[in-house]
Amino acid sequence: MSVTIQLAYLLAAFLFALGLKLMSSPETARWGNLASACAMLLTVVVTLLHTEVVEYQWILVGIVIGSAIGSLAATRLQLTEMPELVALFNGFGGGASLLVGWEAYHRQPLQDPLGAATILLAVVIGGVTFSGSLVAWGKLKEIGWRSFRLSRPLLFPGQQAINFLLLAFLCLGGVLYGLDSAESQTLFLVLVALAFLIGIMVVVPIGGADMPVVISLLNSYSGLAACAAGFVIFNNILIVAGALVGASGLILTNIMCKAMNRSLTNVLFSGFGAVAGKGGKKTHGEPRPISAEDAYFVLEAARSVVFVPGYGLAVAQAQHAVMELGELLEDNGCEVRYAVHPVAGRMPGHMNVLLAEANVSYDLLVEIDDVNPNMETVDVCVVIGANDVVNPAARDDAESSIYGMPIIEVDRARVVIVLKRSMAAGFAGIENPLFYKDNTRMLFGDAKSSLNAVLGEFKRS
Repeated sequence: MSVTIQLAYLLAAFLFALGLKLMSSPETARWGNLASACAMLLTVVVTLLHTEVVEYQWILVGIVIGSAIGSLAATRLQLTEMPELVALFNGFGGGASLLVGWEAYHRQPLQDPLGAATILLAVVIGGVTFSGSLVAWGKLKEIGWRSFRLSRPLLFPGQQAINFLLLAFLCLGGVLYGLDSAESQTLFLVLVALAFLIGIMVVVPIGGADMPVVISLLNSYSGLAACAAGFVIFNNILIVAGALVGASGLILTNIMCKAMNRSLTNVLFSGFGAVAGKGGKKTHGEPRPISAEDAYFVLEAARSVVFVPGYGLAVAQAQHAVMELGELLEDNGCEVRYAVHPVAGRMPGHMNVLLAEANVSYDLLVEIDDVNPNMETVDVCVVIGANDVVNPAARDDAESSIYGMPIIEVDRARVVIVLKRSMAAGFAGIENPLFYKDNTRMLFGDAKSSLNAVLGEFKRS
């Protein structure tokens, strides 16, 4: 039986690795997701058939509750709520690893140094992930009251020093716990509390524009916590799966940081967009509104159009309208592309998921390095709810807090049509001079309604 279980785990590990490889490409991502799901199903079934599992009552209760929650999440939540859901799932993964480590310690307080270390890692990383993810969820939901908004960076004097002291206390407590784990039950609870507090303190300074990086990092933490939990219960497949999630999350975090031209330490400790003085130079001028009818005339004459989606696209659920407009433009002999910034939206791949849900062809998606060199040849750029990722201050204004961040340089196109509800700043809280440029026209209103109005003009022509 043990050999059969290990062979099944080996097959599951292969499917996990295969799934991760397939998910590296949009064209094979769905097959990768299916392979990973099959691997997880195989792992759960084999583990439950293990001879050490003798009571299934609570397991069945957990399956029923978890299935109900998963079904509701899959059928009821809108795509705009996916970042918050991912943040919660990251937190629950970390919390589960914490409980595994806690149970192992409760069952056998006396541990050898290696056993104590693995339990401590599972508990600490899991606790940091759990509390940090809850704060991230609150930021994405923009929870707040009166003048306080959790989505804003929370900074105060001596914050970094306090974080350093908390980390130092955690390390010191970990050493003391390892020296005598059996007599350190109170200390163990203190370490759990410190892990929760550090998770909160690490995430509260993060500004809205950095949330994709934070979501990716917390995802990595949840994998590392699961890997540590695998060592605690001597489960090989949990070690492998946790290591894969942790490593891929760190790689994705690095990609996100490069996309913003910032280091991870800068993301975690700078409080992006927190200081009003970091907004850059004051922009002067008046926006130039455009009607849906005039936008139709501009687009109808265009031979090259680039759509740039942002979080406003998700809020308005306008992805299907964008796809339909793109198809009409192609039928009109226009070259259509979709420029996707790596940190657009509020989680990694947010815009890719939306466009895929609307069946936009993967071949039409382009990255920054592919579209920027030829931007002068683009007749029209249609910016849908994007703000910070097209802000020319990142290129031109050294006083701006986003200076140096690679952007989609839509301002160099012949005409820019920006779909926004108002002139409000983006999630980073920074004014965008793009809205006042001579070649920019503002189509105000709900993005879906505006696009449908433009579609109506095309259909009437």
